[in-house]
Amino acid sequence: MDAATADDYGRSYHAATAVAAPARPALAIDLDVDVCVIGAGLAGLTTALEVARLGWSVVVLEAKRVAWSASGRNCGFVLPGFACDPHTIVARVGLDRARQLWSLSEAGVAYVRTIIRERELPGVQPARGWLDVSKTDDLDDMDDTLALLMGEFGAAVEGWPVEQVREHLRTDAYFHAIHYPNAFHIQPLNYALGLAAAAEAAGVRIFEGTPAREIDPAGVRKRVATPGGMVRAGHVVLAGNVHMAEVMPQLAATVLPITSTTAVTAPLGPRLREAIAYPGAVSDSRFANHHYRVIDGDRLLWCGQGTCFPRDPMRVAKRAFAPAIASVYPGLGPVEFTHAWNGSMAFAIHRMPQIGEISPGLWVAGAFAGHGLNTTAIAGNLIARAIVENDDTVRQFEPWDLVWAGGTAGRVLQEARSRLRNRREAIEARLARSRDRKRQAGALPRYRQDDDPADPPPPADWAEVRAVAAAPAPVGAGETADDRYDAEGYAADRYDTRPVAAYGGRSFADPSFGPADPPEPPNTLDWRRARAIEEGEASAAPDRPAAGSRSGRPLSH
Repeated sequence: MDAATADDYGRSYHAATAVAAPARPALAIDLDVDVCVIGAGLAGLTTALEVARLGWSVVVLEAKRVAWSASGRNCGFVLPGFACDPHTIVARVGLDRARQLWSLSEAGVAYVRTIIRERELPGVQPARGWLDVSKTDDLDDMDDTLALLMGEFGAAVEGWPVEQVREHLRTDAYFHAIHYPNAFHIQPLNYALGLAAAAEAAGVRIFEGTPAREIDPAGVRKRVATPGGMVRAGHVVLAGNVHMAEVMPQLAATVLPITSTTAVTAPLGPRLREAIAYPGAVSDSRFANHHYRVIDGDRLLWCGQGTCFPRDPMRVAKRAFAPAIASVYPGLGPVEFTHAWNGSMAFAIHRMPQIGEISPGLWVAGAFAGHGLNTTAIAGNLIARAIVENDDTVRQFEPWDLVWAGGTAGRVLQEARSRLRNRREAIEARLARSRDRKRQAGALPRYRQDDDPADPPPPADWAEVRAVAAAPAPVGAGETADDRYDAEGYAADRYDTRPVAAYGGRSFADPSFGPADPPEPPNTLDWRRARAIEEGEASAAPDRPAAGSRSGRPLSH
C-alpha cells in the first residue's frame, strides 16, 4: 500500500499489510436507487451486499475511504455474544428472547466465516479461538456464565481451570477462563476490502470521498445531498459509526465516541511462543483492557485503553501497554512497538448495538463498540431482509432503543467510571495473585514413590496429594476437548457435573479454518441456503419486489 493510501488508513499495521485497495470515484451525478447506504464500513458493506444479492439497486456513500475508520482499525475479534452481559440481557427481555439473540450472534460469526471461505478473501488470516480469562480467583462469575451459556443457550463454550489456562498462557496473572473455540480473529481491513469487492461484484456502486451533507427522510423517496450530486432512494441506512453528527446530530448524540489504541510489537522470536502457546485471541477484561493476539507468528498485537478523550497512540503503547505486557508476561522481556494507532467506535450506554428502523425507510446500523465484528454481520443481514422481504427479525433489538448518551457530561462520566473500574480491577488482580502465591508457597510438594518395593510407603498425610497427582491432566497438545468427557457426556475432572459443550450437535472443533468436515447446517442468517435446501435447488434467486416497498406492494402516499 502506498504512502497516500496508508495515510487514509492511519498508518496502522493493518494498512501496512493490506491487499491492494482500488481508489473509487466520488459521486458526480444524481442517482435514483432502491437503497442508499451511508458509510462503507463493515455494517454498511454487509447491508449493501445482502440487498444487492436480492436484486435491489444499492449505492454506498463514503466520506473518505472504504473501512478507513473503526472497521479497518480494530483488533479483528469475531466473537459470539454482545458487550452487554448475558444475564443482563435475560433480565431485560426474558430467557427465550435472550436465546434468540445469542443464536443471532453465533450466526453473525458464521456469516463472517462463510464470506471469508466462499470468497477466498486474501490476507484475512483467520485463526480460531478466544479465551475470556479472569484476573481473579473468584469462580462464581464464571460458573454462573457457563451455566447460562451452556445450559440455557446451548452455546459452544467450555470452562478452563487455572492449570489449563496457565498451560497455554505462561503467566500467573490469569486464573480460570471461558473458552470460545468457534470464535476467531482476522485482519479486519483486508476483510473489509474483500467485502467491498464482493459487494461491487454483486452490483453495488461505492463512491469514496463523498460525504453526505444533508438527508431529507420524508416521503417515499428520501433525498441524500452530497457535494457532487444527490441520491434519491426508497430506503436510507445510516452506517456511519461516530461520524454522523453533521447529517444526523440527534442520532450522534445517542452514542459515546470511544477511542481504543492498538499497537503491534516488533518481532519477538521464539520467546513469544514460549510465553503464549495459545493461537487464538485473549481478553482479560470485558471493558477497556486488555485484548491481544499473536500475529505473523512472532508479533504481539495488543489493544485497549478505551477513552472518550483520544491520546497519542505510540505514547499509550509505551506508557501503558509495555508495562502491562511486562506485568503479565515478564518472561518476554522488553518489547518495542513498530506500529500504534487509534480507532474510534460508537458505544451505546446500554452496551447493545443499534439495529433497526428509526422512521419509515430510515435505518440505523451502529454502536458496535465492544461486541466484536459479528454484530456488523447481524445488522447488515437483518436490515437487508427487513427492507426487501419485510422480515421482522430485526425487531429483536427494539428493547434497546436510541438513548441519549449525555453529551460532554456523559463522556466525562464515562471516563471517570472507566478509570475507577480499571483501578478496581487492578487492585483485585493484585490481591488474587498475592493469595495465589501464598497458596503455592504453603502447598506440600507432590510425593512420588519409586518402583523399588523396599521403599517405605508414604505417610498417611500424603494421601490427598497423591490423589491430586493422579487426577487427569489438562487438555494438552494432540488432545481434543472431547477426549476429556466420558461416555455419559460429563467431564472427567472437577467439572464433572457439566454437560459437554456443543452447539447444534457439533463438537468444539469448528471445521471452517481446519480439516474439512460435513458442511454446517443453515443458520439464522444463512437464509438463502436454507431456502435453497427447502426448495431442492442448488441456489435461490428471489424475485425483485417493486422499488420503495418492503414487501413488494406499492407504498401509499
